[in-house]
Amino acid sequence: MEWWKELIGQNYDWFWQMCLALGLTALAGAVWRMIRKRLVRLVASTNNHWDDVVLSAIAVPVNWMIIVVGLTWSADISAVYFGKEIQESISVTRQLAMVVLVAWAMWRLINRVEEKQLEGGMDPTTVQLVGKLAKLAVTILIILPVFQLLGISISGILAFGGMGGLIVGLAAKDLLANFFGSMIIYLDKPFKVGDWVRSPDRSIEGTVESIGFRVTRIRTFDKRPLYVPNSVFTSISVENPSRMLNRRIYETIGVRYQDARVVRELMDKVQSMLRSHPEIDQDQTMIVNFNAFGASSLDFFIYTFTRTTDWVKYHEIKQDVLLKIMDIIHECGADCAFPTRTLHIDSMPPAVTAK
Repeated sequence: MEWWKELIGQNYDWFWQMCLALGLTALAGAVWRMIRKRLVRLVASTNNHWDDVVLSAIAVPVNWMIIVVGLTWSADISAVYFGKEIQESISVTRQLAMVVLVAWAMWRLINRVEEKQLEGGMDPTTVQLVGKLAKLAVTILIILPVFQLLGISISGILAFGGMGGLIVGLAAKDLLANFFGSMIIYLDKPFKVGDWVRSPDRSIEGTVESIGFRVTRIRTFDKRPLYVPNSVFTSISVENPSRMLNRRIYETIGVRYQDARVVRELMDKVQSMLRSHPEIDQDQTMIVNFNAFGASSLDFFIYTFTRTTDWVKYHEIKQDVLLKIMDIIHECGADCAFPTRTLHIDSMPPAVTAK
């Protein structure tokens, strides 16, 4: 029984300290869960939505902070029996983990704020810009203390920044051009996420899905993604049909030459129809005029604007207008012209009599 006496005679203080550390960690985790549930009920009963956002962002990172503190505390207790280097590495690991968890909590908070602002109807382009800049700032602020903890000299990095910035600038001038192009898009706002855009200078047309720091993603009307470098938008013209106030109907219609006597009456009825049409904007320019003597038709044109800018509804209104014009033409006893040719014969040669 010598082994039993030797086992009983050993010092087990470290074991009880480990149990105490792990027990307190489990207790702290349980207490935080109880507090979190109470906070969830509390913030749900308030009219302020931002407390929900903050609690949702930090809840999970706080759980991990408790776990990290408890595990590194237990590791500190065990490290007494090892070398000094291991003890120092545990301290550095704890600090790095806490820095990363704080960054994670801030990143989650930024994402939750973005979602809340978008739900509130804020401009998606502006929300995305502010969110990306905030995430960039968080990343930079986290990288610096991480370098410091790892023993990397920040002053040396900053000193290298002057010469390195020139080298990087030359090597990544296209990347920088795209970055500043995105800034121009965000500041000038020629378009935003969800807009229909097109360019007369390039084969670019579709709906804007995303505006990044390097490229803008456009979904074409045949559902293909089109990735356009942001620097392109600084050198081309861009149309934004989504910001139209009206849509135009501009059509030329021809009737037969034999219907010349009813052309005036026909145009008056067409104009009256447009004046009474509920989907035609009466505050915009409206023209119904005889236009030209065509090769096989008498041409008049209509020039007017719809109230809607919706593409599908616009074509429904245009169809209705054109069908009503066709009905008016038929009511006047006229008809739409089509290309014709008339052959006039002045005289016929004498018939040849067979012998």
